[in-house]
Amino acid sequence: MTDKAEAPTILVVDDEDDIRESVREILNDEGYRVIEASDAARALDALQRDHPCLVLLDIWMPDVDGIGLLKEIKNREPGINVIMISGHGNIHTAVTATKYGAFDFLEKPLSLDGLLLTIHRALGEIPATRGEDPSDAAQTDGELPDFLKSGVNSGRRLKQSTLRKSVVFSGQGLHSGIKTGVILHPLPPNSGILFGGISADATVPALVDYVASTGYATSLRRKGIVVRTVEHFLAVLHGYGISNLLVKVQGEIPIMDGSAAEFCRLIEEAGVEQQSEVWPEIVVDKPYRISANGEEYISVEPAGTLGVRYIMNYPKPVGAQEYTFIYRGPNSFKEEIAPARTFGFLKDIEMLEKLGLVNGGRLSNCILLDNEKVINTELRFPDEFARHKILDIMGDFFLLGRPFRGMITAHMTGHSDNIALLREIKRGMAL
Repeated sequence: MTDKAEAPTILVVDDEDDIRESVREILNDEGYRVIEASDAARALDALQRDHPCLVLLDIWMPDVDGIGLLKEIKNREPGINVIMISGHGNIHTAVTATKYGAFDFLEKPLSLDGLLLTIHRALGEIPATRGEDPSDAAQTDGELPDFLKSGVNSGRRLKQSTLRKSVVFSGQGLHSGIKTGVILHPLPPNSGILFGGISADATVPALVDYVASTGYATSLRRKGIVVRTVEHFLAVLHGYGISNLLVKVQGEIPIMDGSAAEFCRLIEEAGVEQQSEVWPEIVVDKPYRISANGEEYISVEPAGTLGVRYIMNYPKPVGAQEYTFIYRGPNSFKEEIAPARTFGFLKDIEMLEKLGLVNGGRLSNCILLDNEKVINTELRFPDEFARHKILDIMGDFFLLGRPFRGMITAHMTGHSDNIALLREIKRGMAL
């Protein structure tokens, strides 16, 4: 930072004196100029008088609640970023604040690293990096971070990208049964895909090293952060080439209608912003194969593009299905793979419920089958089940952290096999 006269001005709005004092001391130490307000009227006066670059706003105010004040601030100064803060927040409050224009949402007690990271993002001061902690120092300009350096000469150096704006959505967790919300925040180059809660002090990167479980869905875990059922959403990020994104979620990505079609719509609504930094493609160097239980296998071999062929032979009413998907850009993914829904057998529901799974299963978010037929919907494709398995593979393969080129062939496999193959590729290619 330079001197105080040139430093960014931050307005801190909170009715608790000790909170304002603590935040002021932290930000003064970082070189910011801090002004304060204890209520809505003083906050609006300061906004007009001092023209701050950023507002930190408590959501519980004595006269006007923080959401109401947020609306008024954004009405008067649409371009100013507002970070909402609450001691009683949850993901639904955070989603509401983001819908009304908040840049981000933090929980009290505030984490020093989380607070400063969010302020830096809001002011556009430093790029985030994909390191062990979100507070890791930024990379030197022009230098690739470690997670991008491996295999840099093996494929095309594609441009990184993020979203043009934040976007929110809500839905039911398939396995938890909890109604949850998700907030998607753009991130600077070389950040990667990061999952976290509504606090900013801990995240889990979308990388195979952090896979915690693969039973009926892919889950990630790191430092107390657990995010379940990430595969459909990651498949969309893979399909659209999104390299940098913060995904705030409470426990589980919503199942939506059992497909990834709604996620595609949300990405297109936000818009994709290409970034200047490169994103080297992983090009598989030789065949790799994982086999299990005799007939189950998944393999990959060198190819000129990304392709996935899935072969299945289930009992009726699924029967034998096969589909080959050749990736030709986001539209090919959106049209051929994203609409394919998850499916399950009526006879398995009781067992899954005993395992604490499918608590959020509904007739509207999964294809349900008995011994003879689909009982709750019409299929979108004759081979919808095989296409959905390709959706899962597209999501799981994005856990390598970069675009991927190779021809994948799978027969009767699931998430555990996908992750086992990723780990084999990672070891074989020293990624």
